[in-house]
Amino acid sequence: MRLFMERKGKILIVDDNEDVLFALNLLLQPHMEKIKVTTQPDRIPHFMETFQPDVILLDMNFHRDAISGQEGFGYLEQILATDPQAVVVLMTAYADIDKAIAAIKAGAADFVPKPWEKNKLLATLTSAIRLRHSRQEVKQLQLQVQALKGETEMPELIGDSPALQQIRDTIYKLADTDAPILILGENGTGKDLIARMIHYYSPRRDCPFTTIDLGCIPEQLFESELFGYEKGAFTDARKTKSGRIEAASGGTLFLDEIGNLSLPMQAKLLTLLEKKETVRLGSIEPKQIDVRLICATNADLHEQVRQGSFRQDLLYRINTIELHIPPLRERGEDVILLAEHFQQLYNRKYKKQIHGLTREAKSKLLRYAWPGNVRELQHLLERAVVLSEKNILQTSDFILQPETSEQKAKALDELNLEKLEWAAVEQALRVCGGNLTRAAELLGITRFSLYRKLEKWKL
Repeated sequence: MRLFMERKGKILIVDDNEDVLFALNLLLQPHMEKIKVTTQPDRIPHFMETFQPDVILLDMNFHRDAISGQEGFGYLEQILATDPQAVVVLMTAYADIDKAIAAIKAGAADFVPKPWEKNKLLATLTSAIRLRHSRQEVKQLQLQVQALKGETEMPELIGDSPALQQIRDTIYKLADTDAPILILGENGTGKDLIARMIHYYSPRRDCPFTTIDLGCIPEQLFESELFGYEKGAFTDARKTKSGRIEAASGGTLFLDEIGNLSLPMQAKLLTLLEKKETVRLGSIEPKQIDVRLICATNADLHEQVRQGSFRQDLLYRINTIELHIPPLRERGEDVILLAEHFQQLYNRKYKKQIHGLTREAKSKLLRYAWPGNVRELQHLLERAVVLSEKNILQTSDFILQPETSEQKAKALDELNLEKLEWAAVEQALRVCGGNLTRAAELLGITRFSLYRKLEKWKL
C-alpha cells in the first residue's frame, strides 16, 4: 500500500532533538509539499508568518522539564492566539491518556506518541492537512456569503429609450462571456447598477459580487483593502485580514472610479491581473485568484493615457468591452419612467399615498438638464415624496438647481447636428471594431456614404 498525503501540505516540525528532526524530515519528505524544522519554539511565530504551514508538529517538552508537557501547552496557546484556525499536532515521549485528552481540550488537532509508528503518523498528518484545508474552505465560503448579501435580487434597469435598450442588448450578449468590461459614463448614470446586471446574467451569478470604490479609499489603504494583510504587517495590523480580491474569488470584482488610481497602484493591479494571484501585505505566499473584472469611471481614460496618467497596458487589460452609459438628459421619456418608479418606491418606504405627478410636473422634469443624472432625480423624488402633503406631486414639489452658463453652452453644443453625426459615426466604428461594412449597416447608411463622412472628418 502506498502511503502519501491526499493533498500535499506544508509542515513545520518543532523539537529540541536534532536527531528527531532529521528522522522526521527523512520520513515525511516524499509525502509533503514542503518541510521546515527548528529546535527553537520561539521561532514559531516567524515561521507562521513567512512559511504559513498547514500543520505544526510540536514537541511538548523542551528546557523546563522532561515529562510535564506544560511548555507544549504554552506554545499551543500562543499559536492559536495568533491563528485560531491553525492545526497543531502534539508529540511527546511521555504519552498517557490524560495528557492526550488535555491536548485535545487545549485545541490540538491530535496527539502522537514517541517513538511513532510510521503508518499511524502518516495517517494522523493526512487527517490534519485535510482539516486545515477544510477550515480554509469554510473561511472562504464565509467571506463569500458576506459578499453575496444583498445580491440575490435581479437589478432593475428602468427605461425604454433606444440608448438604454442597446445597453440591455449588450448585457444579454455578454451573458456567457468572462471578458473584462469597462463601463464609462458621467457621475450618477448608474454604472454600478449596470455592473450588477452584468454579474447577475453571467455564469458567476451565484458567486460573490465585490465592490471597491477607488474614489473613497485613500491610496495608503488601497493595498490592504485589495490584497489583505497578515498580522503584524504594519502598526495597526493586529490580526490577519483577507483582501477584497480573496472575497471575490470565483465571482466578480467591480472597481468603481478606476480613473482615480495612482500609477504605482495601477502597476500592482496590472501584476495581479497578469499573474492571477494575490499576496497579502506582510506575506510572501501567493494565493491563486479567479475573478471576472468590471471597472467603471467618469474619466476619459484614453485621454489620461495620452497625458501619461494612466497606463496603456492596464487599459488594454480592462477594456476588452467598453460600455458607454448615456446621461439622463439624452434618455427622453426615461426621466418620467424613473420619476414614477422612485415615487412608488418612496411611497412604500415612507408609507405615503401619492398617486403620481401632474402633467406640468412631468414637463418640468423633462426640460431639466440633470447634471447629477439618475442619482439627482432619485434624491429629488425622495425629497418631494417626504415633504408633499398632497396626493399628487406638483411642479412646486420639485426645486431644481438653476442651469449654469457652462451647462447651457454644453446643451447647445450637444444640439449641433454635425457634432451629433460625428459622435454617432465614432461610436459605430468603436462598437464594430473598425469594420466599415458593419458600422455602415448599424448607422443605416451605405458604405460609400460612410467613406465620404470619414474623409470629411479625416477619421
